Amino acid sequence: MGEEVKRYLRMKVGIFSDSHGEIKNLEKAADVAVSIGVDLLIHLGDDYDDAAVLNKYGLRVLKVPGIYSDYYLSPDIPNRVIEIICGKRVLLSHTSSSSQNDLKEDLKPEKLIAGGEIDFLFYGHTHIPFAGERNGIIALNPGHLKEKDKRGYPPSFAVADFTEKAAVIYNLENGKVITECRWK
Repeated sequence: MGEEVKRYLRMKVGIFSDSHGEIKNLEKAADVAVSIGVDLLIHLGDDYDDAAVLNKYGLRVLKVPGIYSDYYLSPDIPNRVIEIICGKRVLLSHTSSSSQNDLKEDLKPEKLIAGGEIDFLFYGHTHIPFAGERNGIIALNPGHLKEKDKRGYPPSFAVADFTEKAAVIYNLENGKVITECRWK
């Protein structure tokens, strides 16, 4: 069996969002995710340019912009993307639903969910960690990576293990599990 096939069948994904220029915390979260053995790094926006630091890990990096970013207004940069990970259709989006800032051609999360066109939704924006079933799909928000956040949640990130069919959101400050979920 070729190495590419093995990687496809065994996939761990590091998921980050809302770093808001706090590169040190993004690097710290990525360091932990890489030590866990992730194969792919995903940044879900705010700030789009922060994701550049993830390239140093030598892994594939996927990113989408936040809805208030200038990049969000560019038709050359996709605001939402569907990635196939281990046969599962995963929507990457900064928000869990459409936004007034969307471009006309942007994918609409609520339509994709209602139409059964995705299996997972990875999103950010709210800064509130969440991992679980919602509307027939697995929804995952890794939280944020800010030192201080007015919503009261600590900096956090997620690792989704498509081999074990589980996702875990970690508290960046103490390494403890904030929440987790499993799927079939």
